[in-house]
Amino acid sequence: MQEMAPVRTTANESPRAAPTVPGAEPALSELTFSGCYARPMTVAEYDEYEGRIEFFDSRAEIAWLTREAAHFPHERPLNMLGPLLREIAMTRGAQIVCGGMAEIRRTFPDGQTRRIQPDQMVYLDPTTLERTGPQYLTAREDPTPDVVVEVDSTTDVRRNRLKLYEAWGFPEVWVEVPNAYAPSRPPGLRSGLTIHLLEAGRYVPSPSSRAFPGWRSDEIHRALNEPVISEETSRVLSRVGRTLGEREGTGPENDPLLREQRAQGRAEGRTEERVELARAMLTGRGIAVSADFPSPRLRIALAAASAPAVVSAASAASSEQEFLARLAGDPSSAGD
Repeated sequence: MQEMAPVRTTANESPRAAPTVPGAEPALSELTFSGCYARPMTVAEYDEYEGRIEFFDSRAEIAWLTREAAHFPHERPLNMLGPLLREIAMTRGAQIVCGGMAEIRRTFPDGQTRRIQPDQMVYLDPTTLERTGPQYLTAREDPTPDVVVEVDSTTDVRRNRLKLYEAWGFPEVWVEVPNAYAPSRPPGLRSGLTIHLLEAGRYVPSPSSRAFPGWRSDEIHRALNEPVISEETSRVLSRVGRTLGEREGTGPENDPLLREQRAQGRAEGRTEERVELARAMLTGRGIAVSADFPSPRLRIALAAASAPAVVSAASAASSEQEFLARLAGDPSSAGD
């Protein structure tokens, strides 16, 4: 199949030519796919194509494909997003799910479609995905994701996808330009993250997220570009999670993993209290305790015992061995 001529862009092109009417579907001539090439493609060919397609218009029978394969500068921020959202979700006490690169389709009355694959879709309510189509999301029909994330490494979504998301009513879009530089990055793109919020049918830049209250664009950008989650970012994630939880009446105790870890921590704390209580009572009565007090068996017994049981056993025992026997409920074995 013969490819169409590549797209050419110049530095003085307007990066943001919004539809004349808020919410209006942009014409194909309004969309500029820098970093991509156009390829004639029928619907049948599209359905059989196994690679990533930036944009497909069935009426024009044109698909736009990226010139370069996925590389680390593009993929690394997306790989970081999941762990970041997991930390927020744990503090929030409610799951956050991602829809991945599942296809988004806009279907018109005549049956023609436009189709794109976002870099990531984020849903604050996991049940939202249950109300979408089984294979793809239908724009203007299915519930929209809370955030759509696009990474610009060799492309410029301001000239194409952003116009489509705006026309299709997506409430919030993050456009991340990674710190890691790609030689084929379009002119005019500087590293950083821009948050676009839909207001009266038009996107307006915002310093912070609406879906994740208080999470600023500079904080998100830094977090997406860290090799590992730093302490500073972890504090930010905790702050955002608490804000979401306070709004929704949830918290860390609602997260199964954190709830288990906190319960384990409390149990370990109670065990240490029992250890110190037993040590103090035995030594206070002039009973010598071993250097490795408590032994593994005794620690298990202390973990299972109540404070009154520890006091009772320590008051009656004449040795560490008898203390263990009494705590385990078998004082007859104290002399063994």
